[in-house]
Amino acid sequence: MNIQLLNKNITDISADILVEFLSSDELNEHKNNKILNMAGFKAEQDSICFLHEQAILFCGVEKKKSDEIRSAASSMIKAVKSSNYTSVKISVLNNSTLTALVEGIVLAGYEFNDYKSKPEEITLKDISLVANELDFGELKTTFDEALIVAKATCFTRDIVNTAPQELNPQTMVTLAKKLAADNALECNILQEEDLAKEKMGSMLAVGRASIHGSALIHLTYKPSNPKKIISLVGKGLTYDSGGLSLKPATSMVTMKMDKAGACAVLGMIKAASELKLNIEIHAFIGAVENMVGGDAYKPDDVLVSRSGTTIEVRNTDAEGRLVLADVLNYAQDTVKADYIFDFATLTGACMVALGQYTTGLMGHSHKLKHDLSKAGTASGELISSLPFNRHLKKLLKSEIADISNVASKPYGGAITAGMFLDKFIQKENKNKWMHFDIAGSAYTEAAWDCNVYGGTGAGVRLISNYLKSI
Repeated sequence: MNIQLLNKNITDISADILVEFLSSDELNEHKNNKILNMAGFKAEQDSICFLHEQAILFCGVEKKKSDEIRSAASSMIKAVKSSNYTSVKISVLNNSTLTALVEGIVLAGYEFNDYKSKPEEITLKDISLVANELDFGELKTTFDEALIVAKATCFTRDIVNTAPQELNPQTMVTLAKKLAADNALECNILQEEDLAKEKMGSMLAVGRASIHGSALIHLTYKPSNPKKIISLVGKGLTYDSGGLSLKPATSMVTMKMDKAGACAVLGMIKAASELKLNIEIHAFIGAVENMVGGDAYKPDDVLVSRSGTTIEVRNTDAEGRLVLADVLNYAQDTVKADYIFDFATLTGACMVALGQYTTGLMGHSHKLKHDLSKAGTASGELISSLPFNRHLKKLLKSEIADISNVASKPYGGAITAGMFLDKFIQKENKNKWMHFDIAGSAYTEAAWDCNVYGGTGAGVRLISNYLKSI
């Protein structure tokens, strides 16, 4: 699909069909009101009505704001793709909703067909967004930036959706090297020998039973005079069987998505480099596969992390935090960043607390939480804060090591996982760090908003919006 922004009158554009967003208040005054009423169209949010003989598609919106436009555009693009129309034209309402319009079209129009022998052919080829009564220079900047972020989100989705037999820690290294070459990024890879020298016993234990060696990936985007330095840390479990604490069979399906934190971080640095943001960004990824075998790490093992903190393993399926413990420690020693954000599909408990659509945000700085929540609202990504609780911290106590990798009680699991990571955040960085649990928001098996089946690219739009606001 080709999407373009044109500085022309809508009547001067040749297209198979015109798309018009309509609220219920506008419906009564519309020239096609009678026929729309006959069709039962009430302009409810995300409803659509084709007037094929007039070559118009009406899309209902509750109000003409970004969230509503994004959602309506998502419904629209799915409807047009299921038709035989080859081209569409849409009038841009204003600059403030243009990003949402682009995201609705690109993200809801996304398909991952790499494993289909005969993917369904889509006739839709061209989408023209038209504006000539607005500041076109401002619109063009907004359009270009929105397209970069939307494509970076789709890039992230592609990696998340890639099957585990194809994408393992070493092929993730190859992918990162290609991204570095394409986007002029610095790239440093630590393989297992290097991880051993760094004394990353926690991370190495998780990947011990896999035939694919674990790796730490460090990508850097470095503009000439950056305003800020930000470290992004991603959990890259290319597949998670649960280890010896084996997951039930049904829970193992979709576990290719356990790398979504790492994929999001790759998408974020891709977007930032293409937006040419004046912010230095370091992306750290712990790429590991958690498998079973004679060499697998075990419940009752005591691991020594890079920081020297000892960890009692009570559940090998609480592996992501073990990887992040070492990667976070390495990231802090390697880069003195203004902010440190980690992204991980860390806990099913986060979905219990917030539902599948919302990212859980944890950390110490109330200001940083507020700023990130604002970016979430502006980007259309749902985000909610989960508070640390000193009483929950006691549940991570180990009688034989410095800390246990799971809490002694099943309640507040998302928060106790975040508090486990907090153990590995150095004192001077406590107010610079935020943990994003994307277990629910990173993958979906039912379409919602601009997300289709599979990886959603959660975090990319959010952080791109936040970085642009700095």
